[in-house]
Amino acid sequence: MTDAPAPAPAPAPAPAASALADRVGRLLDAQGIVDGHDDLAWALRERAVREGGPSASVADDVIARLAVEDAVPGLHTDLPRLARGRVAAQFWSVWVPDLPGIDPVRSTIEQIDVVRRLVAAHPDRLALAVTADDVERVVASGRVASLLGMEGGHSIGGSLGALRTMRALGVRYMTLTHNANVAWADSATDAPVHHGLSPAGERVVAEMERIGMLVDLSHVSADVMRHALRIARRPVLFSHSGARAESDVPRNVPDDVLQSLPANGGVCMATFVPQFVSPAVAEWHEETLALAVAEGVDPRDHEGVQAVAARRPGERPRATLADVVRHVERIREVAGPRHVGLGGDYDGVDRTPDGLEDVSCYPALIAALAERGWSDDDLRAIAGGNALRVLRAADADDDVSRGAADAGALA
Repeated sequence: MTDAPAPAPAPAPAPAASALADRVGRLLDAQGIVDGHDDLAWALRERAVREGGPSASVADDVIARLAVEDAVPGLHTDLPRLARGRVAAQFWSVWVPDLPGIDPVRSTIEQIDVVRRLVAAHPDRLALAVTADDVERVVASGRVASLLGMEGGHSIGGSLGALRTMRALGVRYMTLTHNANVAWADSATDAPVHHGLSPAGERVVAEMERIGMLVDLSHVSADVMRHALRIARRPVLFSHSGARAESDVPRNVPDDVLQSLPANGGVCMATFVPQFVSPAVAEWHEETLALAVAEGVDPRDHEGVQAVAARRPGERPRATLADVVRHVERIREVAGPRHVGLGGDYDGVDRTPDGLEDVSCYPALIAALAERGWSDDDLRAIAGGNALRVLRAADADDDVSRGAADAGALA
């Protein structure tokens, strides 16, 4: 009996591909990814509801299973994929719906608790961070620095006291609106009321800057973007937005706003959301929203809209990594290489671009930019350097206990 022939060895990578992979690896060793927005906390809460638990409960065993890749099916984020994606720091969104019957302040605190429990369950892989120095310390320990971001001014319930309390709990940015207007600012996806910030909105921005909370201008109307940039004393951020010149949807940032970022020092963190980066997907998404409204579904009801989408016949258009590259390069072209970052919005969407399927795929994006001639300095900047610079600028104002400018409600 003769021995079976040994299997042929796997082909060696082409020299150019190997050199590119080595370069990307060295870059991400020096500066890991700092991502502006991940909705894992709410995705875990939705799963708890689907599995029959109370709405505010996320089971400990589900959080524990995130240590194993794809052990919680349907998610874009878990610890092994964060490691493969070379994620050094993650802003975890503590978004809650702005819907009748939901107490947004209580729900936001519950979402902060979900993130804290996630970190506590995996102390060898994650650690809470508040300042840029915290991020550097945590990353040096080999863990992912975990920061908190609020998505929507409804989360403070019209109270500057609630805003300060969220900051004391570690929240480092607040997106001024989500998909609907708040009493003091217009959303990009709602009918304009204030045509910018109201006087109360100006007070919110001033108080955020006073206590060291970053002003996040994703989701707001273009008029709010311009208004906030006129009055801002500190760099702002867009935690997850695209370039409107590449895809003309209200959620993206117009060129004139991008042009104002260098003077402010802020950063636009390019999102991967298909309906924001692909015009074809955007058109399909708008048609779906119209169908949902016709069926009586509140367009703010994410799960309701997704149910309508699932029933639509025909092939759904898809976004790609190349679409995201177009947006990244437009932001760099208009705002400059020191004003662009990454905000994937993983686990906040039901589909992701081809080539950027989950949080393990950031190196593929960095490689695509490297192939297009980006310098090492510019790649380190987009990977995380720009975001850390903006965070550090807000660290200068981080004493929540100092005398309050306004003790109470905005109304």
